Amino acid sequence: MAQKPAIPKGTRDFGPIEMARRNYIFSTIRSVFALYGFQQIETPAMELMSTLMGKYGEEGDKLLFRIQNSGEKANEAPEKGLRYDLTVPFARYIVQHRDELQFPFRRYQIQPVWRADRPQKGRYREFYQCDVDVIGTKSLVSELELIQIVEEVYRRLNINVCLHINNRKILAGIAEVIGTPDKMMDITVAIDKLDKIGLEKVNAELLERGLSAQAVNALQPILNQDHKVKYQDKLASLRQYLSASEIGMKGVAELEELFSLIGAAGVQLNIELDLTLARGLNYYTGAIFEVKALDVQMGSITGGGRYDNLTGIFGLPDVSGVGISFGADRIYDVLTELDLYPTSMLNTTQVLFAAFGNEEINYALTWAKTLREKKIPVEVYPEPAKMKKQMAYADAKQIPYVAIIGGNEMDNNTVMLKNMLTGEQEQVTLDTLCKILLNNLTK
Repeated sequence: MAQKPAIPKGTRDFGPIEMARRNYIFSTIRSVFALYGFQQIETPAMELMSTLMGKYGEEGDKLLFRIQNSGEKANEAPEKGLRYDLTVPFARYIVQHRDELQFPFRRYQIQPVWRADRPQKGRYREFYQCDVDVIGTKSLVSELELIQIVEEVYRRLNINVCLHINNRKILAGIAEVIGTPDKMMDITVAIDKLDKIGLEKVNAELLERGLSAQAVNALQPILNQDHKVKYQDKLASLRQYLSASEIGMKGVAELEELFSLIGAAGVQLNIELDLTLARGLNYYTGAIFEVKALDVQMGSITGGGRYDNLTGIFGLPDVSGVGISFGADRIYDVLTELDLYPTSMLNTTQVLFAAFGNEEINYALTWAKTLREKKIPVEVYPEPAKMKKQMAYADAKQIPYVAIIGGNEMDNNTVMLKNMLTGEQEQVTLDTLCKILLNNLTK
C-alpha cells in the first residue's frame, strides 16, 4: 500500500488562492518599506550554530532547529541550524559587509524562519517574517519612522490595530527598584507570558525564578496596570516610581521624546504605553513594540525594538539599531478571518480563449501574443474540447471573460466575447477587446 503523502507538523502548502493572498500582503508591506527608503537584502536559510546560539535567551535557544551535517566530514564541519529570526543574521551580515555599506543602513528582508515550537493556531514551525531595520544611529527618529510604517501598512491592509510601546530600560529600572537588578531577564521572560498564561501563573513563575515574595509583591502595580490610563499619566507615575534608578529614568526620558516625535509627526495610530510589554529576546536595550489586531483574537502580529550592541557579539561594538518584524502568516490569518482581501486580487487571467479546433487555437495564439504585449494576462485553452468543459474551467478559475473562436469569428477577424459575470455576449475586434480588458484591470 502506497504511503499517504504528508508534510511536517507546523508547516503548510499554499495553493494559488493562498499565494495570491500572501503576495498581496508581501507587496503591500514591500511597497511601504520602499516608500521610506529601505533596501532589500537576503541571507541564507541556514546559519552557523555559533551565530545563532546565545542570542535569543534560554527560551529561544531551545527552539533552534539544528541541521544534521551531510556532504562534509562530520568531525570537521561546524554545526549549523535554520535561522530563528532575521535580526541576528542581519547583525552578522552587517559585520561581514561593513566596508560595503553606507551608514545609517536601512534594510528590509522578507524570508522564512524556523522555530521548533509546538504548533497551534497562529503559531507555526515555518513562517515568514517581513523585517525592516535602521542600523548605525541612536536617533529616535528611526523609532518614529517604524511607527509610521506600522500605521501605513495596516491602513492599506484595512486592519484596526493597537501599537503597544515600552522600553527595556524601564524594565531594568523596575528590577533595580524592587531590589533584584540581577533578575531583569527572569522578570522579562516571565511577564512576556502575561497574555498567554495570566497573572497568577506569571507570579508563580517569578517565585520559581528566585524572586522573593516581597519583590513579586512590589511588581504588582506594574503587572496590574490600567490599560485605559493615558501615557502622560503613566510616565508621570514612572518618574516617581523609578526616581532612584538612573537607567529607569533614561527609559522614561526616551519614551517622553518618542511620544513627542509621534505627536509632531501627526501619527493617528492607536498607541498604548504598555508597562507589561517585555519582548522575551535578550538583545533589546531600548524601545520595544508589539502590534495587536483589535477585531480578532490573535497574538502579536508585529513586534520589534531597539538593540544597542547586537553587532558587538560579532566583533563590531557600539553600533545601535532598531527594527520591527511583520508576521506575514498571522496577518494572513487576520485578513482571512475578517474577509478583508480585495476580490480583484484573484483575477489574474483576464480572458480565456476557447477554441473548437487546432486552426482556431492558432488564431487565438496570435491574439494572445498581442494582449500579453499590452501586459494583459491571458490563457489559451490548450486543446480542442467541448465548450461546456472550457467554460467550466474559466468559471472555476474566476476568469472574467471568455473569447470564443469559431469559423465565423476567424472570417470576420473577431472573437465572440462572453462576460462570465453577466452572461452577455458580443462580437468584438482585437482593439475593442484590448480596451475592455484594460478597463477591467484598472477597476
